[in-house]
Amino acid sequence: MGRLLTVALAWVVAILGGFFAVAGGVLASLGGSPYYVIAGIAMVASGALLGRGHPAGRWLYVAVWVGTLLWALWEVGLDGLQLIPRLVAPTVLLALVLLTGWRRGPRARSRAVPAVAAGVAALAGLGLMLGHQDVAAQGATPGSAPRATLAAAPTGAADADWRDYGGTPAGRRYSALADITPQNVAQLQLAWTQRTGDLPMPAEATEHKREYHSESTPIHIGDTLYTCTPHSFVQAIDATTGKTKWSWHEAAKVEGNNYLVCRGVTYFEAPAGTACPRRIFAPTFDARLVALDADTGRPCPSFGQGGAIDMRANMGVSKPSDQIGTTPPVVVNGRLIIGERITDNVNRDIPSGVVRAYDPVSGAPVWAWDVGRSPDAIAPLPAGQVYTRGTPNVWGAITADPDNGLVYLGTGNASPDYWIGYRRPFDDRFGSAIVALEAQTGKLRWVRQLVHRDMWDMDLPIGPSLFDYRAPNGQVIPALIQTTKMGQVFFLNRLTGAPIAAITERKVRTDGATPGVRVSPTQPFSTGMPSFTPPAPTEVATWGATPIDQLFCRIDIRRAQGTGIYQPMGLKPIIGHPAFDGVTDWGGAAVDPVRGVMTVNTMEMPFKLWLMRRDDPRAAKLMKQKQGGENAMQAQLQTQYNTPYVAVVKAWVGIFGAPCVAPPWGHLTAVDLGTRKVLWREVLGTARDTGLFGSHLGVPLKTGVPNLGGSIITAGGLAFIGATTDQYLRAFDLSTGKVVWKARLPAGAQATPMTYRGRDGRQYVVITAGGHGALGTRYGDYTLAYALPRT
Repeated sequence: MGRLLTVALAWVVAILGGFFAVAGGVLASLGGSPYYVIAGIAMVASGALLGRGHPAGRWLYVAVWVGTLLWALWEVGLDGLQLIPRLVAPTVLLALVLLTGWRRGPRARSRAVPAVAAGVAALAGLGLMLGHQDVAAQGATPGSAPRATLAAAPTGAADADWRDYGGTPAGRRYSALADITPQNVAQLQLAWTQRTGDLPMPAEATEHKREYHSESTPIHIGDTLYTCTPHSFVQAIDATTGKTKWSWHEAAKVEGNNYLVCRGVTYFEAPAGTACPRRIFAPTFDARLVALDADTGRPCPSFGQGGAIDMRANMGVSKPSDQIGTTPPVVVNGRLIIGERITDNVNRDIPSGVVRAYDPVSGAPVWAWDVGRSPDAIAPLPAGQVYTRGTPNVWGAITADPDNGLVYLGTGNASPDYWIGYRRPFDDRFGSAIVALEAQTGKLRWVRQLVHRDMWDMDLPIGPSLFDYRAPNGQVIPALIQTTKMGQVFFLNRLTGAPIAAITERKVRTDGATPGVRVSPTQPFSTGMPSFTPPAPTEVATWGATPIDQLFCRIDIRRAQGTGIYQPMGLKPIIGHPAFDGVTDWGGAAVDPVRGVMTVNTMEMPFKLWLMRRDDPRAAKLMKQKQGGENAMQAQLQTQYNTPYVAVVKAWVGIFGAPCVAPPWGHLTAVDLGTRKVLWREVLGTARDTGLFGSHLGVPLKTGVPNLGGSIITAGGLAFIGATTDQYLRAFDLSTGKVVWKARLPAGAQATPMTYRGRDGRQYVVITAGGHGALGTRYGDYTLAYALPRT
């Protein structure tokens, strides 16, 4: 290596050493590892000696590297993923330092060969350790249970159709179709592609003023698919050819709305002789519920006011961004029932979280569940009156049990999420809970709260999956499975809310909240089911792309008020893990009632969260940079108007964009509901479409990735899932967890797939691929269908 390059490298080593000595001193003063101080001082000395051309500089850095290796092995053993930030960059630097001993001439080269060989050996050894970890990470989870054989209970499953968002009103996401199996799924091929024509505008794609999330799961009725898009296009698609039959578009202006999502639509057949007898109900971004003729796409004029219901009626002041229907309503026992996404964390004074029921034929209001007025539904309010403002809302899919006349709601929280000093008794009772109402009347049947005094935005993002469970003693129990953002899975009797699997109230931390705020001393944990709640982050468990960003993550840990689940929100940051995006989100679980198996996709996305007084000068600075969209790398201010505090939320990632927790960051898991044990747990997704500094390097490292959307199970023994940031649709063998097929998609597929039988007799699997602003996946406007070749 030439003299100039040697001096430049010496400066790099010395500067890095100075950084590690200073930042490491901060960490050590907080009670953290002293390694960085020691290594930093030695690197400064090594850099100085290298700059003078003294060979001791090389050997001093070799000593630093050896010490680093021993320290890394002492901290994390042979965990290859954890060794990456500790050893990769130092090893690359080692190779460069050893090259400074390379000189022209045979005698000089002979002296340098041992040093270079040592560097090569170090790199090779590190590669072997990483390779060993990759194999281990992909294997079965230790302690996975063998299958228990249970007799099947009645299924009521989706068969040739997929008539509801979750397959059926029960939301199981299970199909009785069995044409596609682990043995033939490798032959699955693209059958057709449909383009909706709905793409993000500059305000969403580049300016990030609005969130644009394509999350729709189509439904299948007869020979037609029905779907929707973020800008409120509703379309009918020929289920066998992919040809668009009709398209309807909401004509309202989108300006002022900062959140654009449509997860699906609902089908309804009116009594014979009714005008517009086959209807599609669709929520829109401007808080309307429209009824469209399923055959023509035209509004049904006899429904509501000219074919629509104004959901802002009786809601008081409601700005464009305050309320939006994101999830399809449910039609059950003569009632059209809908909740809405009500904006949270902006203001305490926001529209009501009321859930309303209408006549699906006329659109006339029937009842309103307004917890501020009554635990039971009340008669619809007359014009001029307003439903109780700021109550917990129901933004996720509602599920239903028509035979028993019940609907199931997963509730959110009264706004704001993060400072709860003004919560009212009814907010506390019904927030973050499963609620069962009688469909006909809205009368409360039962409620089970899953988070007490929620100050972490752990709202229930989807209604439970309902099925009949045959217990080992042969008894058939009407059951439900509820996944949660916390990573707890609750297994309940759906008629009473009583636990089938044990629930334990455990003590949790109560100190650290702002003055006067009451924190619940206990929280419910589903101790009878596998837990997907991640362990609380520790300094040793931090991660990063390099020792630099890992060091910053370590300092974050040491400065945090607390880490992990249920740490009280206060003026000092907490590392919330899980956080508001959850371990699981609105994708929910898929339940196979025949095999007695559920699948659930999980992710690990910790966030830093803290409160600031409204008059804090830092709050004003964050207010200036606040926009309508999401940017995980940037601290997001939650204004929480009409409270004394603002909240700050920031993804816990390092300065180079790598998460501060080690991969895997996503999994798909199968659970045997008979034994209540994990059957298998597989890493979900690769780093192909994600990288440092927002890069897309195309390297398919099996790291697991953040994922939004859910899985489906088919009677053929497969679980299909999109959801991941690496833009694949995958099929897993339900028995083994092995990926037996995958298809590369043209855009992000943050949606739940569905399946049906086409008029040509083939089983189709369909996924929406339109991209997701918050996860940063590629935008598109695709609906894609896959099928086995024609025979």
